[in-house]
Amino acid sequence: MQEFGRNLTYGLQNALGRAIVSGDYADRPFPSEADLTKEHGVSRSVTREAVKMLAAKGLVGARPKQGTFVLPEESWSLFDPDVLRWLLDRKLSYDLLRHFTELRIAVEPQAAALAAVRASPQQITAISDGLDRMSAAEKGEDDTLDADIAFHVAILRASNNPFFAQFRDVVATALRTSIRFTNRLAGRSANIAEHAMVHDAIKAREPTRASAAMTKLINDVLLLIDQPAGK
Repeated sequence: MQEFGRNLTYGLQNALGRAIVSGDYADRPFPSEADLTKEHGVSRSVTREAVKMLAAKGLVGARPKQGTFVLPEESWSLFDPDVLRWLLDRKLSYDLLRHFTELRIAVEPQAAALAAVRASPQQITAISDGLDRMSAAEKGEDDTLDADIAFHVAILRASNNPFFAQFRDVVATALRTSIRFTNRLAGRSANIAEHAMVHDAIKAREPTRASAAMTKLINDVLLLIDQPAGK
């Protein structure tokens, strides 16, 4: 029996999702419910629920007499944190990192501009705390990834736009891979001075400056990904 931990349904979904995204079923049919149940040593109800969860993420479909099958990649729900995590966990794709960063540059500068206008004092404090954590991480007093993510997520929340705020899970998931990759290429952790420019503009209630500072910060990441070492 394969061990999935206490949550069998989520464990099976995770195992199957990774296998689908990694291409394990590219040249063979997706197993039947009976085969999955036997292979993974779980009940039919667990198997059925896990496959339903994968269907909701756009990974599989089903037809009468044909059974369950893997859908093409363009059908996958890229905004689903699990799907994005599985994609990022497979062989590193520079194109995927570039596409994600292009999405960030379309969203985060506007989020920063909105935060400069709409953020509450408590939300400004959260952004400041994120920047402080980044400085502490430089001294080994905090986690570099967690601190950087906390800064960006605080800005998305401070936009007080519910759609941007819900983008936080996608950003947090993808940044864990993106930051590790770009820091390795740059030979350093995040540029705190550039993050501070975003923070200072938001705190000063200057939306145009906040947007420009965030645009530069993310555009530098794009340039890093597109440099020869990243191709």
